Amino acid sequence: MNEFKLNQPAPDFTLPATSGEQYHFDTYRKQIGGWHLLIFFRGSWCPACTEELIELEDGIGYFEKKNIHLTAISTDYLDSLKEFVTDNNISFPVLADEKFEAIKAYQVHYHREDAPYEDHGIHGEPAYFLVDNNGNLLYQQRQTSPFGRPGINGLRKIVKYISKNLK
Repeated sequence: MNEFKLNQPAPDFTLPATSGEQYHFDTYRKQIGGWHLLIFFRGSWCPACTEELIELEDGIGYFEKKNIHLTAISTDYLDSLKEFVTDNNISFPVLADEKFEAIKAYQVHYHREDAPYEDHGIHGEPAYFLVDNNGNLLYQQRQTSPFGRPGINGLRKIVKYISKNLK
């Protein structure tokens, strides 16, 4: 995909999940239906990221009522993510993208070796993608730092706005 546009098919990917299974996005999406919110985050070492995922877990009922399924993806190590999920009782899938496959497919920014400042080594940055029940992109937001996220209230507003104005 040269340019990532709304209403185009979202890229498929397969990544290891903290549950021990391989998560295949298209298969998962088709099996459970609904919309899917893909949340790319820096890692279990990032306080802003972990706070957001815990808030999403605490507010997951809103998304479940709207038949929106959350999936979090990080370039962090699978073992570190497993520990974070266990320690915080995260119920939605959390995936390890250690080879930067999904990050590159979704054109998510990542902090590379040639970045102009030091920031915990090579890692992905936060991004959000809302995918409809047909696998098409409804919303995207990508950033180059850990700050400026929409947060749970912003994500609720985005879902409400898109649902209301969907063609």
